[in-house]
Amino acid sequence: MSEFVNPASSLSPAPAALETAQSHCRSLEQALVRLRRDGLGRIAGWGGRLAAVLPAGGRLLAAGNGGSAAQAQHLTAELVGRYRRERPAYSAISLHAETSSLTALGNDYGFDQVYARQVAAHGRPGDVLVVLSTSGRSANLISAAATARTAGLSVWALTGPGPNPLAEAADEALCIDADTTATVQETHLVAVHLLCEAFDTALAPRAASRAVAAHGRAS
Repeated sequence: MSEFVNPASSLSPAPAALETAQSHCRSLEQALVRLRRDGLGRIAGWGGRLAAVLPAGGRLLAAGNGGSAAQAQHLTAELVGRYRRERPAYSAISLHAETSSLTALGNDYGFDQVYARQVAAHGRPGDVLVVLSTSGRSANLISAAATARTAGLSVWALTGPGPNPLAEAADEALCIDADTTATVQETHLVAVHLLCEAFDTALAPRAASRAVAAHGRAS
């Protein structure tokens, strides 16, 4: 006779796994408290400046490696598409997503140059480069930041704990003080959403002013 196994008991979490999950959540909660305390002013400032750059024809470039590449692409998707409410599309490019260019540049110039070369091609004075790195030590992002600043772009870095080389290479940085890569990346996602929210909020009065001006010209 086979032994009966209660399915419910087999799905009960092991104490070690449950404690690991609790610890992970506590780490994220602490990182978000620090972000709320120390980072919201910077994010709001970035959103306001994007609201001046993008509607005037400027462009946002974004880059990262691994999970941070996914975060970069999330940001550009929100700008080309929309975050919450309907608005015009704005120019935003994730540099890792151009796979033929990425692999050709890696093959011909080395992986350290895959983003710098694209910044040189696509960036214009007044544009913005956002670089994301949990370590803050990715050589290809540091090189991209240097190229961007030389070309007249503003460089904003989202990194892990500072100080770190990428934060120092950028014009401005938001350094997430957290113990693990996972927590840094999760907090970066919140920061990306907050940046989109700040951008949309800053756009609203500008759009209203343009509408009033257009109405005045038409009447």
